[in-house]
Amino acid sequence: MDEVLLGRIITASTLGFHIIFATIGVGIPIVIMVMEFLGIRKKDSQYLTMARRIAKGFTVTIAVGVVTGTIIGLQLSLIWPDFMRLGGQIIALPLFMEVFAFFFEAIFLGIFLYTWDRFKNPWHHWLLNIPIVVGSTLSAVFITSVNSFMNTPSGFELSEEMFVNIDPIAAMMNPSVYVRVFHVVATAYMTAAFIIASIAAFKLIKNKFQKDAEYHKKALKVTMSIGIATALLTILAGDFSAKFLHNEQPEKLAAMEWHYETEPRADLVLFGLLDEENQEVNYALRIPWALSFLSGNSFDTEVTGLNDIPEDEHPPLVIHYFFDLMVVFGMYAFGVALLYFIVKKFTKFNEHHPALLYLYFLTGPLSMMAIEAGWFLAEMGRQPWIIRGYMRVSEAVTNADGLGIVLVSFIVLYAALGFACSYVLVKMFTNSSAESSREEYYGEGVDEK
Repeated sequence: MDEVLLGRIITASTLGFHIIFATIGVGIPIVIMVMEFLGIRKKDSQYLTMARRIAKGFTVTIAVGVVTGTIIGLQLSLIWPDFMRLGGQIIALPLFMEVFAFFFEAIFLGIFLYTWDRFKNPWHHWLLNIPIVVGSTLSAVFITSVNSFMNTPSGFELSEEMFVNIDPIAAMMNPSVYVRVFHVVATAYMTAAFIIASIAAFKLIKNKFQKDAEYHKKALKVTMSIGIATALLTILAGDFSAKFLHNEQPEKLAAMEWHYETEPRADLVLFGLLDEENQEVNYALRIPWALSFLSGNSFDTEVTGLNDIPEDEHPPLVIHYFFDLMVVFGMYAFGVALLYFIVKKFTKFNEHHPALLYLYFLTGPLSMMAIEAGWFLAEMGRQPWIIRGYMRVSEAVTNADGLGIVLVSFIVLYAALGFACSYVLVKMFTNSSAESSREEYYGEGVDEK
C-alpha cells in the first residue's frame, strides 16, 4: 500500500477507537448529573448509588481516552506534517483549548470523586457536576471546530502557498462549526444514555442479583428518558446537517445519496446497490422528493448532482452505506425508547418483558455503531481534501518509510487497550451487586422513595 492509504488507515483506526471513549467522555457526565439530581431530589439512595457506580467506571474510560487522544495529536505531526505546517498555525488555538477543557474537567472530576461524603448539604456536591459537564462538552466543541475547519476552512488568506492574515477565532468559528458541534454533542449524550440503558437491560436479563432488579428498572427508566430526549435533538441536528451540506458541501450530499442529476423533487435513497457505470441504483428504498425537502424545506429545492461536480472531487461513494447505517441504528434506538414509554404508559403489557429487554439491550451497541458510521461518513465524505479546497490528502502525507510497521504497532496497542479496559470494567462490577454498593455507601435500612 502507498503512503496515502497507509496514513489514512492508521488515522482511521486511531479515530475509530478514540471516538468510543470520546463519546463516553462527553455523554456520561450528563447521566451522572441526572442520577445524582434524582437521588438528592427524591432522597433515594439507589439513584445516588447509580451515580457513584457509573462515575467509578467512567474514570477507567477517561484514562484510555487520554492515551488515544494523545496519540492523535502525535499522528497529526508525524503522518501529516505538511498539513500541520500549513494548517497548524490556525488550529493550534482550538487544540490548546481542548486540552485546557480536559484538564478543567479532570480537576473537578477528581474533587467530585473524593468528596461524596464531605459536604453537609448534598447539593453542594451535586454542583461539582456542572464544571465536569461544561469541561467535557467544551472538549467536544473545540476538537470538533478543528474538524469543521478542515471541511469549511476560513479565517485566513492564501498567498504563495502559505496562509496569511490569520484570524484564529474566525477559523475556529468556521461556517460548519455550529451544525457539527450540535450534532456531535447531541449524539454523544444520546449514545451515553443508551449505553447505560443497555447495561441495565442486560442486568435484568441476566438477573444474577434478584435484589437489584428495582435498581436496574429505575436506571432503565431514567436512561430511556434521557435517550429519547437527546434522540429528538439528534434528529433535529441531522436536519440541520442536511441543509448545511446542500448549501456548503453539495458533493458530500450527492455522494451520500448517489444523486447524479441536478434536479428538484429529488428522492431520498436508502440502501440499494449502485451500478456506477450506468449511474443506476437498484434495490433501493426511495422516499419521493424527500431529499429536496430535507435540503431546503421545499419539494422544489434543486439538489446538485455528482455530474455537475468535477470527478476528481467526488467523495468515495461507499459513504452512502455509512449514512444508511447511521440513520437506521440511530432511529432504532429512538424507536425502542419510544416503544418503552408507549408500553409503560398506554398498555397493560410489562415493559420489562424479556423480549423487550433484548430490544433495549441493543440500543447502546447500535448507537455506538451509529457514531462510528457517522464519523466515517464525515471523514470519508471530505475526501479527497484534508483542507477542503486548499490541500489534498495526497499532498499532506509524510514521505517517511515504516508506516506499515506503525500501523501494525497501533493495532496491537489498541487491541491491548481495549481488552484491558473491558477486563477492568467487567472485573469491577461482575461480583459487586448494586445493593451491596448501596449498603456500603449509605448503610442498611435506608428509607427509599
